[in-house]
Amino acid sequence: MSQTGDPIALSQALIRCPSVTPEDAGALGVLAEALENTGFECHRLRFVDVGTPDIDNLYARIGTRGRNFCFAGHTDVVPVGAQEDWSHDPFSGEVIDGDLHGRGAADMKSAVAAFAAAVQNLVERHGTPDSWDNPGSISLLITGDEEGPAINGTRKVLEWLADRGEQLDACLVGEPTNPDVLGDMIKIGRRGSTTGHLDVNGVQGHAAYPHLADNPVHHLVRMLAALTAAPLDEGTEHFQPSTLQVTTIDVGNPATNVIPAKASATFNIRFNDLHTSDSLDAWARQTFDAEIGDSGASYTLDFRVTGEAFLTPPGAFSDAIANAVRDVTGRTPELSTTGGTSDARFIKDYCPVAEFGLVGQTMHKVDEHVATDDIVKLTEIYLRVLETYFDLNR
Repeated sequence: MSQTGDPIALSQALIRCPSVTPEDAGALGVLAEALENTGFECHRLRFVDVGTPDIDNLYARIGTRGRNFCFAGHTDVVPVGAQEDWSHDPFSGEVIDGDLHGRGAADMKSAVAAFAAAVQNLVERHGTPDSWDNPGSISLLITGDEEGPAINGTRKVLEWLADRGEQLDACLVGEPTNPDVLGDMIKIGRRGSTTGHLDVNGVQGHAAYPHLADNPVHHLVRMLAALTAAPLDEGTEHFQPSTLQVTTIDVGNPATNVIPAKASATFNIRFNDLHTSDSLDAWARQTFDAEIGDSGASYTLDFRVTGEAFLTPPGAFSDAIANAVRDVTGRTPELSTTGGTSDARFIKDYCPVAEFGLVGQTMHKVDEHVATDDIVKLTEIYLRVLETYFDLNR
């Protein structure tokens, strides 16, 4: 049997590729070979952008007609840190006492392997998608840039698909969504994230003669206090309350007797679907303008948006995933929007998207690992989702 049919062997082969962003290190080649053995047509896509790393990506599809169900994920991983802190070689892919060890085991090479194995099992059970009574298509969109700037990865692949007139009808992202146990949680949306960089300008002067200066630190403190004075909201049906956190305040003034000329701060807002990045930008500026009033102080504010809030409303798609999870694990998963951002923030502009993968307790940590039994169960869950989506159980 090829590696595609064995999710553990394929997970090991992927982990043994040290694909720390932006390096591919052969990971996409390993995956493409396994997929081609199942009948996928594979496209290796390399995208470049000025000032960002060149990134290798893979789009693979089996089936040429009908609805296109896409699995999305990434083979790039975060750095291992101090390798001597690991109990095992982080790129060995060793299985010890029922756990698969290595960087990417949880986030998310094992889920990518489960994608591939699930489709092979589907083909062995039901034939190729073009042979079904109601033909369909299955695709994998795999990037090497999820853990990095996310500029030359999923977003560019989606644009490439749109340019060639290829549509995705539903997408399941394999991020590690479960906090504690496989079956805990499906992500049906994500909060938005935007970061504000604030510079307040003043007039430098002697601390003993403040009337001859204008202290920007005082303005900055009042402006931030006004921004954090009240909660942004109380949450919505599917989202937690939005949060604003000041992450740094910088003056760069080593002298105790000098009023500085400029003070800076950075704050991050994780927001629900009551807001957009534009509405938060406008709110922050109105708040700052009101606080400064006619004091004569000036400021600049630069917002950088990581992603907008989005929700895939509960329905047939989330039901198919939840029922598969329940059948395999016996657990009823929570439909959640918690956590940070993922590449689902790009995919949601093209089709309904949800996320379900492995347990994330060790992701990005030293000694990252997952239970091999969970990888096998995840493969079965993905298989059952496909059977439900394409109505193959009649």
